[in-house]
Amino acid sequence: MNPVACWEGGRRRKAALFAATSLLLGLLPHWLHGGPWPAVVAAILLGRHIFPTAGRPPESDSSSTQALCSSTTSSPVDVLVAAKNEAAVIEQLVNNLLALRYGEEQLQLWIVDDGSVDGTGEILDRLQEQHSSLHVIHRPSEARGWKSGALNAVLPHLKGEWLLVLDADAQVDPELLERLNPLLKDSSRALQLRKAVHNADCNLLTRAQAVEMAVDALIQQGRITHQGCGELRGNGQFIPRQTLLRCGGFNEATITDDLDLTMRLQLHGVPIAVVWDPPVAEEAVSSMGALWRQHQRWAEGGLQRFFDYWPALLSSRLKPRLKRDVLAFFLLQYVQPLVMAGDVVGAVVWRSPPLAWPLTTMTLLFTVTAMARCPLANSGPPVPAIRGSTVLMTLVYVLHWSLIIPLATMRMALKPKHRVWDKTLHGGVTAEA
Repeated sequence: MNPVACWEGGRRRKAALFAATSLLLGLLPHWLHGGPWPAVVAAILLGRHIFPTAGRPPESDSSSTQALCSSTTSSPVDVLVAAKNEAAVIEQLVNNLLALRYGEEQLQLWIVDDGSVDGTGEILDRLQEQHSSLHVIHRPSEARGWKSGALNAVLPHLKGEWLLVLDADAQVDPELLERLNPLLKDSSRALQLRKAVHNADCNLLTRAQAVEMAVDALIQQGRITHQGCGELRGNGQFIPRQTLLRCGGFNEATITDDLDLTMRLQLHGVPIAVVWDPPVAEEAVSSMGALWRQHQRWAEGGLQRFFDYWPALLSSRLKPRLKRDVLAFFLLQYVQPLVMAGDVVGAVVWRSPPLAWPLTTMTLLFTVTAMARCPLANSGPPVPAIRGSTVLMTLVYVLHWSLIIPLATMRMALKPKHRVWDKTLHGGVTAEA
């Protein structure tokens, strides 16, 4: 694999240029008195690409289970977890992973205590003495590289064909690896498990996150079906070890290792498949403050990958259809919120009605279409029934990205890179079988 050119410098300049250009696109129709027609044309062109990705429910993964009978060998798997101050959930995670049914010689568990100060390390040391398949590595609190640095610390010790990267709050079905073993025979691609929420009944916010994760997996499968880009989601990602090493490991300069690795895998010609069933369950944040901090980090990391790899994205490394898909969802996820912000400013300055409403309408219709297509019957935690207050809360939840993206972009343009990883706190919620 040829190395991917990464332009990491000039972060604030690139963010400022991106913000100014996108805001100007929202201001211009007001200045030129162009009416809503530019937004209508943009919504039609963008919708033409994105709506087919939500066009049909995901196919069942029962074929994997059926193929199990003819599969006699298991692909060696190393399970990796980076844990920082996870005393509330770490023992629950270890017990869950020890229950995985797989060949004893084919499965090893590796947990990195990343400078914890809450007793996580002591719990892991006690568990390591009791279980020979559990390996614990301790990193000092001043170690660099965030989650990526912790994962890289364990890479030299691994021998498995596949890496399964999990978060500390993850919970998986004991039959996970047995069911996926046929898929693990093909190491030419990476796999991402659908993420599910095991505390969806906590409140409307957690319910909206559960719906969002199911809809996200549906759209990812739709993108892949139309020769677009599947994406890793951090928790529940299977990566061929040799492929990861050829890509240079995890990027320690990013706060979203999954999105950065997604870009590098695609640029190296390694596709990513999304597995609907079985999923990986995790704990959704239950307060607006925690959600805001989490999504600010996701927005910053999501933008950073485009700032870092745009020369390679414009090169011939990506096939034309894949390049169009990446561009369409970049416009939808990152450009459109800033255009909407510019439109609001233009409406105030010129005392005219908002003109970008066709883009907002298209986004909400796309979300509703995906929700309507999203199956509710799955293994793992169920997807909440999509009706009434859940639909309304999910649409409001989607619109909050219109605030997150502009604010994250402005922070990237005005402030130096944030050097402290604002991790998500986990309280320890047990998934129901």
